[in-house]
Amino acid sequence: MCGIVGIAAQRAVARDLISGLKALEYRGYDSAGLAVLTAEGAIRRLRTKGKVNELRDAHEIAPEPGHCGIAHTRWATHGVPSEENAHPHMSGDSVCVVHNGIIENHAELRAELQAAGFRFSSQTDTEVIAHLLEHQQRGGKSLLEAVVAAGKRLHGAFAIVALSTREPGVLVGARRGSPLVMGLGESENYLASDIHALLPLTREFVYLEEGDVAEVSRGQARVLDSDGNPVERLVKHSNFSLESVERGPYRHFMLKEIHEQPQTVADTLEGRITHSGLLPGIFGPDAEALLASIKAVQIVACGTSYHAGLVARYWIESMAGLPCQVEIASEFRYRKPVVLDETLFVTISQSGETADTLAALRMARGMAYASTFAVCNVPESSLVRESEHVLMTRAGPEIGVASTKAFSTQLTALALLAIELGRTRRMDAGQVRAAVEELQSVPGLVGEALRLDDQLRQLAEDFVGKQHALFLGRGTHFPIALEGALKLKEISYIHAEGYPAGELKHGPLALVDSDMPVIAVAPNDALLDKLRSNMEEVRARGGCLYLFVDHAIREGMGEGRVIELPSCGELAAPIVFNVPLQLLAYHVAVLRGTDVDQPRNLAKSVTVE
Repeated sequence: MCGIVGIAAQRAVARDLISGLKALEYRGYDSAGLAVLTAEGAIRRLRTKGKVNELRDAHEIAPEPGHCGIAHTRWATHGVPSEENAHPHMSGDSVCVVHNGIIENHAELRAELQAAGFRFSSQTDTEVIAHLLEHQQRGGKSLLEAVVAAGKRLHGAFAIVALSTREPGVLVGARRGSPLVMGLGESENYLASDIHALLPLTREFVYLEEGDVAEVSRGQARVLDSDGNPVERLVKHSNFSLESVERGPYRHFMLKEIHEQPQTVADTLEGRITHSGLLPGIFGPDAEALLASIKAVQIVACGTSYHAGLVARYWIESMAGLPCQVEIASEFRYRKPVVLDETLFVTISQSGETADTLAALRMARGMAYASTFAVCNVPESSLVRESEHVLMTRAGPEIGVASTKAFSTQLTALALLAIELGRTRRMDAGQVRAAVEELQSVPGLVGEALRLDDQLRQLAEDFVGKQHALFLGRGTHFPIALEGALKLKEISYIHAEGYPAGELKHGPLALVDSDMPVIAVAPNDALLDKLRSNMEEVRARGGCLYLFVDHAIREGMGEGRVIELPSCGELAAPIVFNVPLQLLAYHVAVLRGTDVDQPRNLAKSVTVE
């Protein structure tokens, strides 16, 4: 979740370190720090509580022209946000380290190192790594050898980058369970947790694999395995444009990403469908025969991706007639699931580095699943590399912590999977063609929904002073209600809950009064009459209703504040109806003055438990 940048060069690197952190600030942002090796061979460290701008301002007061350095922006796990707990962490004056992840045996290592005479100055698990490296170096090991040896002592997930005064100009990194990439430049090389930190400096990258160790200096870059043996890794060229990670004319990344959805949905469909069906081979080699043999589906994900999986369950069961289970990854991985014969194991993740989802995938690979299938947005992520079959979502970089375009493209990709599963079982050619035509209409329908922006900005004024909200939906729109509630709570800090509308009388109705906004998602589907009855229950208790409805049924929905959406079929509706809920959450957050792109206590890529 945190951000790492390391640069070994023959020029001053501090400003580029800070720029790299700024590009990664969405990953974690309660403190920041950097350390550079000075010309005299000493480590100069600077740390600040707060966002990267605080670090930048502090550095401008007293800049240091070091040619080799590391930097970090933190999302707190062990220890409160403070200057003392901010990275980099040092052991004496010799070793400095930055770290993403969690060291599970840090207490045991801390006691061991304290007994050996090392003094700790922070509450973090990271500081044990610095002292462990120094302990290894005192025994005569190089920094590379120390990192390899320390890695065998560390339990948990980590990506680390270290420097040492004993080897000026050298950085050593290692990854286990948390991403790390090596960048290659002209007479300089880099390490970072995400390529976005390095795009202004290079387009040539080596994605480190699980257990890899990397050593870089200004003239050399090499990769070794966890035992210190040299290994070959492919160098890949990135075509990401810098514009894709800039806000452009939009006030926030979240608003930009909401408005990108017509294009990203279209991109996810491009080259995968024709006017009459799905193109062959879009799910990878041999996938067609595999999917035809599947008898059940197990979906595992977290957060917004979990909500996408819940929608997909309705689609898969109705189109293909297959049993489909959906589970939160952090729950799945800690129980003993019973695997049905010929079950497809599906993971969903925007980043492809979500710790619980990755752990669930790795657990599943040792079980009797027919195959593993990932829906993901990052081609070089761990989830993609470790899954047997993959369908990329093509959302492009998503910077806002609250996921928007990733969700709509996940739904689009999962719709393609559901159609393929249905095509080989119970859908005839006409049904497949109708489903594909409906998907082709989604970009245009999302564009129409975005035209409601001004209306939703006005509606948001009703929510500014509220503390609670209830979102209701039925069928495929129950997960959309969950997602709408999640967006509102994430960025506006209003407590919001999503419920299946049929559960009103089983508890939530007790909360309904004139001060409780109730948001109902009302497409024109088979459950509409049931939903109308639920709305009457709210009205009878004096509740304040906000209705997001298909414009074809507006007249029959009764009293309440109404937002009319374009008419769409049952496959398109969840994608389309989600868009105004995103915009509502956005405008409420802006009016309440919260940090829309970087909400408190949250981070974009959850790479720790």
